[in-house]
Amino acid sequence: MILDDLARQAGSDQLVLVHGGGDLVTEIARKLGKEQRFIMSPQGIRSRFTDKETAGIYTMVMSGMISKTLTAALATRGTRAVSLSGLDGSLILAKRKKRLVAVDPRGRKIFIDGGYTGRVEKVNSELIEMLLAGGYVPLISPVAIGEEGESLNIDGDRVAASVALAIGAHTIVFLTNVRGLTMDGRLVEKASVAEVRALLPSIGFGMQKKVMAAVESVEGGVAEAIICSGTVQNPVNAGLDHANCTVIS
Repeated sequence: MILDDLARQAGSDQLVLVHGGGDLVTEIARKLGKEQRFIMSPQGIRSRFTDKETAGIYTMVMSGMISKTLTAALATRGTRAVSLSGLDGSLILAKRKKRLVAVDPRGRKIFIDGGYTGRVEKVNSELIEMLLAGGYVPLISPVAIGEEGESLNIDGDRVAASVALAIGAHTIVFLTNVRGLTMDGRLVEKASVAEVRALLPSIGFGMQKKVMAAVESVEGGVAEAIICSGTVQNPVNAGLDHANCTVIS
C-alpha cells in the first residue's frame, strides 16, 4: 500500500525516502545471540544502546536487508530507487556521542558511554540532488559515518529532518502507525511550532521523537511537517492533502 503510493508519487514529485526498521534489528540481533539493551533518557525517550557489535548488526539489517528489499520492491513498481546509507559518498557525517544521560530503574540520572550513536553534523546534499536530477529516488538508511570512519546508529526521524533541511525540501512527511499527534484522545490537525513545543512534555516517547524532528524541520525552513498514518489507503497522498493527520507549520 505504501510502496504503491510512493511509486505513484515519484512520478510527479521529487522524493527522498528515509526508512527505519528498529524492530527487525532487534529481532535479527536476538537470533544472532546479541540481546539488545534499551535506555531511557530523562525526557522519557527510549533508545537502543549501540555497542560495537550492535552497530555492525544495525548496519547490516538497515543498509543490507531493509534498504535493498525496499529498493527491489520499488523497482517492480517502475520506480528507480537508489539504496544509500550515510556511509556511501559520505552522505551523512555524524559526531559520535561521548556519553549519554540515562535514567536507572530507580529514576536516578546516570552517565554512560555513548557507544556507537551519533548526531548528524553534515549531509552531502550534492549527492542527493545529483540523483534527483537524474530521475532517481534516493532511499536512505539511518546509518552515518563517524569521524574515524565508524558506522553510527542515528535516529531515522532525525536523519529525515537533517536531509530535508540540507536539500531545502518544501515538505517532510513522517509515516507512523497512528493518525498523527493526539492529545486527550483528539487528533491535533494543525499546530504551530510554538504550540507543539508547549505540548512536548506530555507527548509519549514514540511520538515525541517524530514531533521533535518535525519541529526541527520547520524551524530550519521546511514549510510544513506532516505526521500521518501509513496504514490508510494512499497514505502519502492523503498526508499531502492534509487528510486525517497532523500538520505542523
